[in-house]
Amino acid sequence: MFRPMRRMDKAMDEEAALELLKRCEYGVLSTVGGKGYPYGVPVNYALKNRVIYFHCATEGHKLDNILENPKVSFCVVGDTEIISKNFSTKYESVILFGNASLVEDDNEKKEALLEIIKKYSPDYIESGKKYIASDFNKTKVVKVEIEHLTGKIAKE
Repeated sequence: MFRPMRRMDKAMDEEAALELLKRCEYGVLSTVGGKGYPYGVPVNYALKNRVIYFHCATEGHKLDNILENPKVSFCVVGDTEIISKNFSTKYESVILFGNASLVEDDNEKKEALLEIIKKYSPDYIESGKKYIASDFNKTKVVKVEIEHLTGKIAKE
């Protein structure tokens, strides 16, 4: 179903790929709309138990696309460095494929939002919990269950 990575000499093992996925600040979610156009949008996210969670407004283009076609890809890029003299770049990245769906269970939704608070605002957990409670019905949470992922690291 998924094509193997062409440059296996640059492949990251799954544990390293998940670690990179966990530490990156944002990722690009790619969906396909009803008219067949791809749509890539940067999102903040949290990773828990091989599931990507992100929050969004209660309506919008990415939600429309996910409801139309739940198959998505998600990409993060870690550290990069241009190596001008070699016409090359050092980098690390992860690309994953999965199925996206709305989180309907209130407990899972609260846990996902708290994971996002822990990642981006670790010094404000208590005020983050209040924020979650006050805006709970004004936000949607989407989860992407990972089907396949590859990590790549280029040292030069």
